[in-house]
Amino acid sequence: MKDLIYILKYLKYYKKDLIITLILVIIETVFELIIPFLMRDIINKGVENQDMNQILLNGCLIIGCAIISLVTGHLYSRANAKLVTSFSYKLREETFKKIQTYSFANIDHFEPASLITRVTNDVQIMQNTLAGGIRPSCRAPIMLIMGVGLSFIMAPNIAWIFLCGVPVLAIILFIIVKKTAPKYSILQKSLDDVNLVVRENVNAIRTVKSYVREDFEKEKFNKANTKVMDVTKFTFRVAQLNQPSFQLVMYSVTTAILYCGSLAVHNETLQAGTLAALLSYILQVLNSLMMFSNIFLLINRSFASSSRLKEIFVESPTISENLNGIKEIKKGKIDFNNVYFKYKENSLEYVLSNINLHIKDGMSVGILGGTGSAKSTLVSLILRLYDVSKGEVLIDDKNVKEYNLKSLRDNISIVLQNNVLFTGTVRDNLKWGNPNASDLELLNACKLACVDEFLNRLPGGLDYDLGQGGVNVSGGQKQRLCIARALLKNPKIIIFDDSTSACDMETERKILSNIRELKNLTNIIIAQRITSVMGADMIIILDNGTISDIGTHEELLKRNEIYQELYNTQLGGVVDATDSSK
Repeated sequence: MKDLIYILKYLKYYKKDLIITLILVIIETVFELIIPFLMRDIINKGVENQDMNQILLNGCLIIGCAIISLVTGHLYSRANAKLVTSFSYKLREETFKKIQTYSFANIDHFEPASLITRVTNDVQIMQNTLAGGIRPSCRAPIMLIMGVGLSFIMAPNIAWIFLCGVPVLAIILFIIVKKTAPKYSILQKSLDDVNLVVRENVNAIRTVKSYVREDFEKEKFNKANTKVMDVTKFTFRVAQLNQPSFQLVMYSVTTAILYCGSLAVHNETLQAGTLAALLSYILQVLNSLMMFSNIFLLINRSFASSSRLKEIFVESPTISENLNGIKEIKKGKIDFNNVYFKYKENSLEYVLSNINLHIKDGMSVGILGGTGSAKSTLVSLILRLYDVSKGEVLIDDKNVKEYNLKSLRDNISIVLQNNVLFTGTVRDNLKWGNPNASDLELLNACKLACVDEFLNRLPGGLDYDLGQGGVNVSGGQKQRLCIARALLKNPKIIIFDDSTSACDMETERKILSNIRELKNLTNIIIAQRITSVMGADMIIILDNGTISDIGTHEELLKRNEIYQELYNTQLGGVVDATDSSK
């Protein structure tokens, strides 16, 4: 319940709409409850005494109450729609904003598919709970209190009968809630699994088709989908017992009241109009109990979703932002002092150990190492995508934690191997680097990244539509566009994380040569190909998370066995014909 209250606190942004909605429901319900009281007088005073004036007066009052109830009900529907849609909009917005504050370590706590389900399906469930819960949660107590009160005022000797049905209804509701409550958490987790399968299949559709694994993927999806169906079927089957069970109790109570009331009317201890009004109130009381049961089921359904959404909000970003920190990187000098890093605090081993590294501003640095040697992890610490476990990373002799996080990342560009292009034109994607860039600046960046070699062949040039995820260009073209985008930031430090792997060696040589000619730009190149780093001022060899050696191409070729093996394996003794420095 605490989780639900935590999520509903976002209603505070719409207090006015909430108050208006509640007032309208109260007015609608009160005037609706007055009608049976007026009907009693029509029968008792008007029909039995043949008093037409009494019939007309009370008839007009009933019509007036009905019109007021109808109008307020309509106004409530409009106010409720505004409140609910605004609430769900705010909840989605705040959830997404919170996710944007996460570091990579925070993201690792959640499956991407689970985050998508929470922002969409779980928020939708909260919206449905609010949409279907406000009216009955407000009407039910009013109907119960006024209905019971007026019933006992009019006929205390008969009104007590409906109390016999209350414990039965309570037991039924308790059993239903107990059976369904645990299933809703399982249902939401099952939806996460379905989203995960769909997401993986769509992202890897080329691999699936090339390996002819469509049947395997279908089976995997059917397994996840069947679990959702089975849990949903059981939950709905049990929840649907609510209405027929409550109706059975209601009609049984109504029958008993009719029987006892008829005897009382026959014995002239109760008037017929009073019995008619009493029946109306008893039905409304029982209907209010039905509303209470529906509210409990709605709330029960929302417990799992509110808990999952709260998990997002209470997750504390592992990287704290220094809002008043340093705003600018002036040179681009980088130092690693006794750096140790592991992804989780309780991990037994460090991913990076005893890293001591000093990179001068404007220097070109190459990083080589086998798969799993933590090359990408090393450069992630520069941007504070992760924070070090021990030691410190300095830029311009200042700890990276002293920088404003946004400014730090604004002054550093990183180009990944598997880069992402967004739906839109070439121009739209390049302007991620600099939203205010002119066409001349865009074209200059394209020239440095060798995008100009194919840009003119694209229909529309800068206005060419890349399609979703850049599907309309090749892997090498996509990498070059991402490099151009990174250069448009005019960074002080640029990092290439194996980001020319899809380019041919001649194109790679041109790009790296262009980058190294830029002044006042510290560039770090992570690569698998030795030709990518041969022209660097300094080459770092990483081995199992530690620095094996540091030197120039010539120095490492003379003394380092790992570098010698890479050189002989990749180049087979070929002399610098493909040297990227030339």
